[in-house]
Amino acid sequence: MRSRVSDRLKGLAPSATLAVDAKAKALKAAGEPVIGYGAGEPDFPTPLHIVEAAAAACFDPRNHKYTPTAGLPELREAIVAKTKRDSGLEVSASQVLVTNGGKHAIATTFMTVLNPGDEVLIPAPYWTTYPEAVYLAGGVPVPVMMSDANGFRVTVAELEAHRTEKTKLLVFVSPSNPTGAVVAPEEVAAIGRWAAEHDIWVMCDEIYEHLTYGSTKHVSMPVVAPELGDRWIVVNGVAKTYAMTGWRVGWMISAPDVMEAAVNYQSQTTSNISNISQRAALAALSGDLSAVAEMRSAFDRRRLKMVSMLSAIDGVTCATPEGAFYCFPNVSGLLGRSLGGRVSTSSAELAEYLLESIKVAVVPGEAFGTPGFFRLSYALGDDDLVEGLERFAKFVAQG
Repeated sequence: MRSRVSDRLKGLAPSATLAVDAKAKALKAAGEPVIGYGAGEPDFPTPLHIVEAAAAACFDPRNHKYTPTAGLPELREAIVAKTKRDSGLEVSASQVLVTNGGKHAIATTFMTVLNPGDEVLIPAPYWTTYPEAVYLAGGVPVPVMMSDANGFRVTVAELEAHRTEKTKLLVFVSPSNPTGAVVAPEEVAAIGRWAAEHDIWVMCDEIYEHLTYGSTKHVSMPVVAPELGDRWIVVNGVAKTYAMTGWRVGWMISAPDVMEAAVNYQSQTTSNISNISQRAALAALSGDLSAVAEMRSAFDRRRLKMVSMLSAIDGVTCATPEGAFYCFPNVSGLLGRSLGGRVSTSSAELAEYLLESIKVAVVPGEAFGTPGFFRLSYALGDDDLVEGLERFAKFVAQG
């Protein structure tokens, strides 16, 4: 009997972060006092001027029709200007493809440049989508395990140890999801030179570029490592910077031949992105960065509070993240201990038990290729952040 579902999709894992968030929201809707640390989205509303631009766009008949597959011309130009302003990378509008969120830009990147059997180096801990999107494109994801002793910052030596003749592309993301690590500019440049030396493409996920703290700064690899030439793809979007996760607007930028293929692929899959969302994104990129400055201030306060509270729990250690809005504590010291009358042998099992027993939702490290850790987002209200961690601390203290 033939399978009703394709073999490829049967082998595809669901998004662990979305699954945790959905379960937490379902329990909360049912009246359970759940506090969720799973969602990777700002808890702020989209700025009003962006919403107003989208509302006005609904009444413009131009937006009731298809746009060019690559996106609204004025939005592509705005992306060009924003990219030069924020990272110093100079590109043309013909090198920009507007996509259905950053996740779609990533999937399109892999579909565009990978052939079956091509290997993709993915530093771990990694965002859950990277290996699955590589798999869907016929590539082979190759995790590169990093050390928490090094703050989960990938090094040239670690990458070189995993390079083979089949290595086609490196996934590079800084600031990192899930760890919040930011790679120093000189290390970014060194990794870029290494990739250039071995003719390896680099996909730079810059979605968290504006969420760094203190003196830490994001740099764009094509800018600090010009040796890469045109063997790079930058993916980005409005989701994190402007609190627009639900609007689904991202983009990819690369060389003209790559972009021609990517546009052709999109023409046969989504045609174009929602015109209303594109108009909202145009309003976002045409404005200033005051919205992200406000969010960054709140996130900065929350990250320090979360690190302090997690580090005070016996059996938990937590490095201070320098970017994004996640903490990635090591909870291996809790495994094998009796907590709440149960002994958990994995971080996945412990995370499930926390949700069941104290109604606290976290994403286990297994989802990011690194068992023994949790990812907790601090993109939630201050009161909920504290209450959930107090529940966690009490749960551990009571044994």
